[in-house]
Amino acid sequence: MKTSKQLFTLITSDGQLEMSLKEQDVPTPKSHEVIVRIEAAPINPSDMWPMFGPANLEEAEYDPAQKVMTAPIFKGMLPRIKSRLDQVLPIGNEGAGTVVATGDHPAAKALMGKTVGVLSGATYSEYCCVPMQACIVHNEGTTAKEAASSFVNPLTALGMVETMRMEGHTGLVHTAAASALGQMLNKICLAENVPLVNVVRNQQQTDILKEIGAKHICDSSSPSFKADLYKAIAETGATLAFDAIGGGDLVSDILTAMEAVGSKDAVGFNTYGSEANKQVYIYGGLDFAPTILNRAYGMTWGIGGWLLMRFLGKLAPAQVAELHKKVANEINTTFASNFTKELSLEEVIQPKTALKYNAKKTGAKYLVNPSKG
Repeated sequence: MKTSKQLFTLITSDGQLEMSLKEQDVPTPKSHEVIVRIEAAPINPSDMWPMFGPANLEEAEYDPAQKVMTAPIFKGMLPRIKSRLDQVLPIGNEGAGTVVATGDHPAAKALMGKTVGVLSGATYSEYCCVPMQACIVHNEGTTAKEAASSFVNPLTALGMVETMRMEGHTGLVHTAAASALGQMLNKICLAENVPLVNVVRNQQQTDILKEIGAKHICDSSSPSFKADLYKAIAETGATLAFDAIGGGDLVSDILTAMEAVGSKDAVGFNTYGSEANKQVYIYGGLDFAPTILNRAYGMTWGIGGWLLMRFLGKLAPAQVAELHKKVANEINTTFASNFTKELSLEEVIQPKTALKYNAKKTGAKYLVNPSKG
């Protein structure tokens, strides 16, 4: 355990991405820290921007001797990432494994030998040093593969429902809704009787959600999409949406449908639209095109960004611990994840493989196994 193989990313100021597999010394844990032998780490959509930035992976090349993948950055995109230029950075938001060393704090020592999920930003590695607070302790018998996706998707889905309650809404709209996260959100909403409108992009995604019992599904590729969206929002009363797409006019379509439902019984001028607050949070960037707003939704509405860590920062430690416990108890039911392919650290930086997982296709979920040869 003296050294650890680990993946790093670098974007140079002359416009070149370099992803590399290096060997690093494993640090001695501080009092409140633990060393986790990473046995499984998912590649989530939220990992892609830290990994690649605006690189053109179609032109990527791999040097097997140096274990480095290189790719050019799309022209004009460097100013967007100036804060990270010329820095070698670790990657991998989350993962799971076994605690193999600890600091001397009693709570850290109590984790020795436990299977834990970790949130780190450096989990594409054989070993990872994290604060004990960044661990979800899993129940006996839970495997690292089962625990790999303990943080990003489960806590985001739970956070969406908690945000709804904290802000006084009673129903939700979610886009890219057939994703792993979207399926978890459906299970939570079905169990807790929260009305949920699911926006998907094709019939295959519709079928995925129907199979788990989703009640309101709108296919954005359908000619009747806007009418279907209006009907679903009318039936659910949803006034809060979480959008994973970002670009295009979908956010505007959702707000327009919410306003149409809210103003359907209005009489007179109705100059400022319905009084109910209509809010959309953009939490993903599947489409990096501009967000287009065709303002037809009165004056009581808002659009903002939503990040998991900033949401968790609003909660008391006891509330966070309660969410962690729920994830651990339901990791094989509500929060179960299925992986389509397992990759070694070196396979992650193979250009052909990177193109496949960077496509972010529904139903295709990749897992990094650092011990895989």
